[in-house]
Amino acid sequence: RFGYTSLYSRHSSFLGLLCLPSCIRDDSPSGEEGIRRGDRLPDFSVLLSDDTRISTSDLEGVVSVLVFFHTSCPDCQQELPVVQRLYDCYRDNPQVKIYCISREESAGEVAAYWLANGLTMPYSPQPGREVYDLFSEQGIPRVYVSDKQLMVYSVYSDSPIASFEQLQADVEYCLK
Repeated sequence: RFGYTSLYSRHSSFLGLLCLPSCIRDDSPSGEEGIRRGDRLPDFSVLLSDDTRISTSDLEGVVSVLVFFHTSCPDCQQELPVVQRLYDCYRDNPQVKIYCISREESAGEVAAYWLANGLTMPYSPQPGREVYDLFSEQGIPRVYVSDKQLMVYSVYSDSPIASFEQLQADVEYCLK
């Protein structure tokens, strides 16, 4: 027997899952863009996991890849290994800098996730949204590839997430 209550319960549970707050989209289909292709990187400064401070001016003259993430975000969990692969590819190239910047996450949470997942990229844990808000209003992951003049060449979010091949092609184009 398939009664109304059973049908309602199944649909209600499914609808309940759809309505859960999402760290990925923040109630927006693919996030709201702030900084777009062709824009200059905003002025920011963050402290990295190795106690190095980087700012926008440190990225002038190099190709940069900045990744905003949260470790509990499923799309971020898919994107971070892609970015790690990119980092491994360019680790020894002083003309390419790759940094991950968390959104609303403690240093302990990010460090534990990095350790558990074998990630070695430099990251900056950010307990708030101040740095993130300079780049975007909503949605993670967000990946920004910028050229040597601090101009954003490409922006990726969760719809779809960036592939290794896309990111590598963008970096190579910006290196020219």
